[in-house]
Formats: sequence, C-alpha cells, structure tokens
Amino acid sequence: MTVRARLRTVAMAAVLSVLGTSAMAASNAAASSAYDFTFQGIDGQPLPLAQFKGKAVLVVNTASQCGFTPQYKGLEALWQRYRDRGLVVVGVPSDDFGGQEPGNASQIKDFCEVNYRIDFPMTDKTVVSGDGAHPFYRWAADELGFLAKPRWNFHKYLVGPDGKLVSWFSTMTDPESDKVREAIEKLLPEKATKS
Repeated sequence: MTVRARLRTVAMAAVLSVLGTSAMAASNAAASSAYDFTFQGIDGQPLPLAQFKGKAVLVVNTASQCGFTPQYKGLEALWQRYRDRGLVVVGVPSDDFGGQEPGNASQIKDFCEVNYRIDFPMTDKTVVSGDGAHPFYRWAADELGFLAKPRWNFHKYLVGPDGKLVSWFSTMTDPESDKVREAIEKLLPEKATKS
C-alpha cells in the first residue's frame, strides 16, 4: 500500500468516526427525556421507560458477582417502600465492569429472585459505558456530564416524574442512604398513587 493510499484510508476512517459520533450525539440530542428510551426487558420484551411517565425512576446498572451485589437488597427495599407512592426501580444488568455479570438473562433473573427476591423491572444484560453504551446511558452522560458516568456496578440515575434526570449516585452510595431516600421523597406525592 502506498503512502497516499494509507493517508486516504486514515482520512476516511477519521471522517467516518466523526460522522458516527455526530450521528450518536444527534440521536442523544433528539431525546428530551428518559421516556424517549427503551431497553430490552429481562424477559426479552421491550421495556420502554415511557410506561413509567409520572413516576420517579431509579435506573441502576447491576452485577451478580460484585462486592456491591448486596445493594440489590437495598434496591428491593426502596421499591417495596415507595412503589405505591410512584417510585420504579429499574435494574440494568451489565458485564462492563470486571466481567461481574457473566450470566444470561435467565441466570441473572433466577439469581436476583432466589437471592434477593427482586421483583422490580429488570432489563436484559446491557452495555452502560463506552462507545457501545445503550442510548439512555449516553444521553444521561450528555445531560449530567462526565462525572455522572457509571464507573462501576450499582451506579444510580434518578429520573423525575417529568422524565428529566434529577441526580445520580455513585456505586459507593447505599440505596437506602438518607441521601438517596431524601432525593426520592422530594419527587413523590405524600400519599400512595393508584397505578
């Protein structure tokens, strides 16, 4: 390959890279709320966040073989405590960090149900970081900035009833901490809502 041919190849790769990044940014920019995104549910069916309009939603990337896996217990406790007031917890299994979610959808679902009695909505295994991240995660990073990107399992995004991102909580923040509970309670009505 000649130098000229190599330069053309490099130039073409650069142009395609920019176009791909621009297209991704445009699709993320077109999203105005979390309700514009759909995950694949752990049952293989679409899981559109739009079905949770009017509710607060805590979106958490999870893993079954992580030192933070016991946070499932706290997430289920939040779900049980606040679901009648309008909170939805959505678990997003991911193998992005340390390969700590090696199972398939059926294995992940069984693990969560048997060990933590999870009955909040779960997605199928999803990429949450890097260039291949699910569009929701790319949008959240665009909305909240670099520091709000997941850096490990059990990163939490709080979405308000209007579909806008309200806050994020790092892996280190326990789901039942005052910080998380107070942020959720600010978004919920005093009395239980009818689903």
